[in-house]
Amino acid sequence: MASFTLHGIPVSRGIAIGRAHLLAPAALDVKHYLVAEEHVEAEVQRLQTAIAAVHRELQTLWNELPKDAPTELGAFIDVHALILSDPMISEAPLDIIRGRHYNAEWALVTQIEELSAQFDEIEDAYLRERKADISQVAERVLKVLMGSEPLALPQTGNPAEDEFMAQMVVIAHDISPADMLKFRDRSFIGFVTDVGGQNSHTAIVARSLDIPAAVGVSQASSLIEQDDWVIIDGEAGVVIVSPSALVLEQYRERQLAALRARKKLSKLKKTPAVTKDGTAITLLANIELPDDCGPALEAGANGVGLFRSEFLFMGRAANMPSEDEQFEQYRRAVTAMKGRPVTIRTLDIGADKPLDPTEHTALNPALGLRAIRYCLSEPQLFLMQLRAILRASCYGKVRILIPMLSHAFEIDQSLAMIEQAKAQLREANMKFDPGVEVGAMIEIPAAALSLPMFVRKMNFLSIGTNDLIQYTLAIDRVDYEVAHLYNPLHPAILHLISMTIAAGHKAGIDVAVCGEMAGDVKLTRLLLGMGLRDFSMHPAQLLSVKQEILNSDMGTIVPLTRKILRSMDPDGIADAVLALQTM
Repeated sequence: MASFTLHGIPVSRGIAIGRAHLLAPAALDVKHYLVAEEHVEAEVQRLQTAIAAVHRELQTLWNELPKDAPTELGAFIDVHALILSDPMISEAPLDIIRGRHYNAEWALVTQIEELSAQFDEIEDAYLRERKADISQVAERVLKVLMGSEPLALPQTGNPAEDEFMAQMVVIAHDISPADMLKFRDRSFIGFVTDVGGQNSHTAIVARSLDIPAAVGVSQASSLIEQDDWVIIDGEAGVVIVSPSALVLEQYRERQLAALRARKKLSKLKKTPAVTKDGTAITLLANIELPDDCGPALEAGANGVGLFRSEFLFMGRAANMPSEDEQFEQYRRAVTAMKGRPVTIRTLDIGADKPLDPTEHTALNPALGLRAIRYCLSEPQLFLMQLRAILRASCYGKVRILIPMLSHAFEIDQSLAMIEQAKAQLREANMKFDPGVEVGAMIEIPAAALSLPMFVRKMNFLSIGTNDLIQYTLAIDRVDYEVAHLYNPLHPAILHLISMTIAAGHKAGIDVAVCGEMAGDVKLTRLLLGMGLRDFSMHPAQLLSVKQEILNSDMGTIVPLTRKILRSMDPDGIADAVLALQTM
């Protein structure tokens, strides 16, 4: 196949080189991993055993049918048994396991999706509806498979085989943030999507997983074929399909150079983040789940500046996490950080983070019932989360962060709800830290322009630059068609951030930046010059930012930053920020 190049939006650093895996949305619900050559037949046997178990299950159902049962029920079971015996179900997935090394669940889902696509093209309505029977049979087999013990994924000892097992590049039309989290324990090394923006939550999660990725690569899922060799240049947003041997070698060399640079950075883990002139900086981590605390500590984080609690809720609209389940997750994070502060943001659901992705959303979800607006409209849900967070405060330093505040009554209602949660815990004789600090996210222009009402009532502020830029510039950050207008260096953005930092300092309260700007090394010195002392970012970005801090001198940064803040010339600002980097 001839080589071709696609261009999209870069969202995370690094280079990925691997085989393309076209991923349909339904396939995200099962485990995905590649099986080593010596384990292929065992995986084939696992699927055959599951199919045999479903045959026995169907036979038992048929045998136990009441005598007065409708004839249709027996016929229904017979149809399912016939489908299960069809070679397209009983044999084709086995060929996928042997040919592609997919695990049994993945192979079955892949085959079912291909069959479903064929049924969609059938003109006869009755025959077309038989697709549902095939899906129901597959569900029975999957349930058996998921109840069995999957094969472990040991290193084979064969370098070529081990490399093959860690080469999958996901190609999809789109991937939700919740589904992105499912990639943590799988052998995916990069992903490409047709849609998306640089600061969509899917892209943010990709950065947190430190996975090379490109989004907004129009028609990638239709142009790239299964098992094509693919190179993702995460920093450039370039995707090279079926690269030549020469191009492949060039990118492998770049991969090795990047690996060497990361190893060099790792030596800074225990080095305090202090500028050349002695200004101490606090570096915090953004996390999605308690398991992220390990990488945060490994990177030398001084604490958690943003625990995105919504990832405990997403995709669980019908089975919301209980108070005890939430408490356990928060407690795990707090104890894992070993006394370092953990800032837990209350449920920030809505926009590109729907609680239930199958529900119809508002006409403009980014401006609708999301974050604190949603929580205040669901007081029992909000109180349950607040109680869980407060209970976790017995195990370490916990801070509560309220997202998307813009009105005085929202501040008052949020604080009142926290007091109500405390009263409920006292009544139940449950312990908590009564001095838990409460902070506000500054991510709406109205909030940044009315800071006095925030600093009077809040213990700290955290600037969410992603939404602040979106709302200030009226740009949907998920929409790749306007992604080029998303500019953190717009004069209005810089003024709002600078105003917030200054107001916090004047009031004597901490101000952090927990948005993507905090982890962008190109902007580190600019934020330092504005007076920012608390940076919160993905653990993967922390050491690069620390290196920039260690090489910075406030004596030279501050004067140039003040000059930048006085400018209204976009090109001049960009040039000056570039000059800051080279000082």
